[in-house]
Amino acid sequence: QVHVVESGGGLVQAGGSLRLSCAASGRTFSMYAIAWSRQAPGKEREFVASISVNGGSTYYADSVKGRFTISRNSAKNTVYLQMNSLKPEDTAVYYCATHVNPWLTSDRLNGYNLWGQGTQVTVSA
Repeated sequence: QVHVVESGGGLVQAGGSLRLSCAASGRTFSMYAIAWSRQAPGKEREFVASISVNGGSTYYADSVKGRFTISRNSAKNTVYLQMNSLKPEDTAVYYCATHVNPWLTSDRLNGYNLWGQGTQVTVSA
């Protein structure tokens, strides 16, 4: 089983950048696609991005395309979410998780489980 811990959140002005990290434990990390999601106060959790096992396929929500980039470093058991041109509406708690099944990838939240505790991202206007 893979456990994940998110980090890298913080307070940034609109137009700024942050890089989130999703550090995973467990030798089977390299077998799983990883996704990022976010949840703003009073809103449902939404899919942000995902990356396949080998990093060759990535998926993004329309709201972050062209601004966010997901990547993975299997040697470090870490997945990153580079967030550029941040907007106040990006303010949320960001979570990462592994896909339910090894080797598979999807762009839907219900394909992933064992979400971490999250990291807060706040973008001021």
